[in-house]
Amino acid sequence: MTAKQRRVLGTLMEKSKTTPDVYPMSYAGLTTGCNQKSNRAPITNYTSEQIETIVDELRALGAAAMIQGSGRVTKVRHYAYHWLGLEKVEAAIMTELLLRGEQTLGELRTRAARMEPINDLDELKRLVDGLVSKNLIVELTPPGRGQIVTHNLYPEWELAAVVKSVAAGLSSGLAGGDATEDSDDAQAAQTRFDSRANPSGGSQLATEVQALKETVAMLSQRLERLEAVFEKELGSGG
Repeated sequence: MTAKQRRVLGTLMEKSKTTPDVYPMSYAGLTTGCNQKSNRAPITNYTSEQIETIVDELRALGAAAMIQGSGRVTKVRHYAYHWLGLEKVEAAIMTELLLRGEQTLGELRTRAARMEPINDLDELKRLVDGLVSKNLIVELTPPGRGQIVTHNLYPEWELAAVVKSVAAGLSSGLAGGDATEDSDDAQAAQTRFDSRANPSGGSQLATEVQALKETVAMLSQRLERLEAVFEKELGSGG
């Protein structure tokens, strides 16, 4: 999913739990919810027109639907429970990850517990393990104190960037704790991603990037040829 799709879906999931009286949501309410400054990372400034386009994309994915509200106002609802195969508390966990991205289990429990009760970190860890087994959550650092996780709905290139960012933060000591432990955790984060992205030991991501580069080069060459033809025709016509 794109960042915009994740923000809209996450907002729909959040508001269905925290403000059910205004759910399903109008386009205006959904725009405000996506752009709010609390519990969002990064902060966005989407327009209502952009939100309508994103909702159409989510409908095509089967993740959302439009319904007719009171006064003939079009409203939007999510289908995340069925689309992702989630239970109630799992939905709260995924909501926070969609809205804020990677975070520690402690942060995740505090934020998700405002929507559904999560008694302690042990309970959260069991739920996270279940979501990992469903391939919906990625563990960016090894289990233990301060473990960092994120959702697994990123495009491959974006997840790679998240992994590198977390690894860099740990390597520089931004996560706190012993420097050696941070370095080990950083390496573990990269290893976890590498094994996920290339389970056969190949370099799928590198192959895809190379293919994109070759495509861009080919299109650039075509554009140059077209420009040359166009300029020649203009010259002959002058």
